Amino acid sequence: MTNILIALVLILLVATLVQILRVSELLSELKKQDVNEVTDKDNAIQGKILLIVGTLFLGSVIWQFVNWIPLMLPPASSEHGAVIDSLMQFTMLLIIFVFFITQPILFWYGYKYNKNKKNPVAFFFPHNNKLEVIWTVVPTIVLTAVILYGLSAWDQITNADTSKSQVIEVYSKQFSWTARYSGADNTLGNANFRLVEGKNALGVDMEDSNATDDIMTREVHLVKDKPVLLKFRSQDVIHSAYLPHFRVQMNCVPGMTTQFAFTPTQTTAEMKNQEGEDFEFILLCNKICGVAHYNMQMKFIVETQEEYDAWIASKKTLSQKLLTKK
Repeated sequence: MTNILIALVLILLVATLVQILRVSELLSELKKQDVNEVTDKDNAIQGKILLIVGTLFLGSVIWQFVNWIPLMLPPASSEHGAVIDSLMQFTMLLIIFVFFITQPILFWYGYKYNKNKKNPVAFFFPHNNKLEVIWTVVPTIVLTAVILYGLSAWDQITNADTSKSQVIEVYSKQFSWTARYSGADNTLGNANFRLVEGKNALGVDMEDSNATDDIMTREVHLVKDKPVLLKFRSQDVIHSAYLPHFRVQMNCVPGMTTQFAFTPTQTTAEMKNQEGEDFEFILLCNKICGVAHYNMQMKFIVETQEEYDAWIASKKTLSQKLLTKK
């Protein structure tokens, strides 16, 4: 009922505006004036409105920057997080610098050169080689610098040495995550989606000797300051593994394996002291993958080596889970 009333109000509002415009046209005909004629007075009013709206707009942008920029990214908790944050800050400062030069000029010139008799008329440039060179070369140089900076940061992050990294597979499906640790040999066993059956939810090939010591879990435990290599697979659709505090994001694509390496620098306990007792490192899906996309989460826990050793020792290997006779 409420939606019907809202629709009726909107229809009546539109009808009222139409009638007002028709009355305006009739009055102008009686006065023998062209409704499309723009007078100096109209230009002066529009110029003032533009200046007021522009000032309010720039004020709102400043307020948003002051209040919301600190909320753009949570505190970084990985070694490469500083690289990502520096790139983000450089890009944002560049955007802010250009924005607050060009936008005030746009609103001021719209007000100043409004074709009012009291105001000067702007000079018209049909063509100017110097201006063409300036607004072509300068943006090209700036954008090239941004791209090179970004490529350098991406190369530094993605080409990190993973020879000593702990290997963990993160398996995605609608709408859950499952982790598989590579065991004592730090080598994941082969897997194939055709082998997904019963308890073997990841399709691990148990005939592969590297798979026997793999460990399957529903949460991920990491050791502070110890490098980790996450390998991502998907069973059904494209998911996007997103760990905002670790500055990690990677698509999980059916039929292929993707990966991302990083080193956590703060334990969950340390982050709880900073952010509050409710804090958790959470793996999210950052790509809309279906109706329960919002609920696709998995907890990551960063702890000391001793705490990790105690936790991993309590877990059964895949051979114990899948090959042990009942």
